[in-house]
Amino acid sequence: MKMTATYLLRFARLAALAVLCGMAAHAADFPDASAGSAQPGVQLDAQFVAAAESGDTAGVRRLLTAGASLSARDARGRTALLAATHANQVAVARLLLDAGADVNLQDDIQDSAFLYAGAEGRLEILKLMLRAGAKSPPDFSRRNRYGGNALIPACHHGHVETVRELLKTKIDVDHVNSLGWTALLETVILGDGGARYVEITQLLLAHGASAKIADRSGVTPLAHARSRGHAQIARLLERAATSPGR
Repeated sequence: MKMTATYLLRFARLAALAVLCGMAAHAADFPDASAGSAQPGVQLDAQFVAAAESGDTAGVRRLLTAGASLSARDARGRTALLAATHANQVAVARLLLDAGADVNLQDDIQDSAFLYAGAEGRLEILKLMLRAGAKSPPDFSRRNRYGGNALIPACHHGHVETVRELLKTKIDVDHVNSLGWTALLETVILGDGGARYVEITQLLLAHGASAKIADRSGVTPLAHARSRGHAQIARLLERAATSPGR
C-alpha cells in the first residue's frame, strides 16, 4: 500500500512536469503579448508624424481619431507638429494646433515647432502659434542647441517679417546665446549688410535692442559693421550709440 502511494505520487509529479513542459513549448510558438501590443502604437506614431510632414490633412485627422498622440515622436524625436513645421504644412499645423499640440516639445537636436518656425521663417505657422488664446502658447524661455531663442536665428537668416512678428511678443531682444551673440550681433556678423539686414537692424533698435552689448572679444555691433563694410547698418548703429540707454 505504501509502495502504491509512493508510485502514484511520483506519477503525479511526472504528469505535472509534462504538462508544464507542454505549456512552455506551446507558449514559445507565440510572441510575447506585452511586446506585441506596443508595436501597433509605435507604428501609429510613425504614421502620424509622416502624415503630418507630407501634408496629409485627412490622414492626420483619421489617425487622431484612431488614437494617435499629439506628443508622439518619430525616430528623430520630432512631434507631428514639428514635422509639419519642417515641411511648412500650414493646414496640418493649424489642425494640430487646434487639437492642442504643444509648440514647445523639442526633438533630439533641441528644435521645437516654435523655435524652428522662428529660425526658418515659417511665418504663417508662427502666426498660428502666436494667436491670442492659443491652447499651447510658446515658452519664450526655451533655448535651441546654440542657447538662443527664436529671434536670433530669424535675424541671422534675414526673415524680416518673422522678426517683426516675434518682436510683437515678450521675447528677449537682448538675449545672449552660447556663442556670445545677441540678435543684433548675429544680424551684423552673419548677415550680408543688404536691405533685409538693414531693416532687421532698424526693427531691433526700434524695439530696444542694445547697440552696446559686445561679443566675447569685446567687439561691438558697430565695430563689426564697420569692419565688414556694412555702411548703412553702421550709420544706424552710430546713431543708436549716441541715444540714451542704447
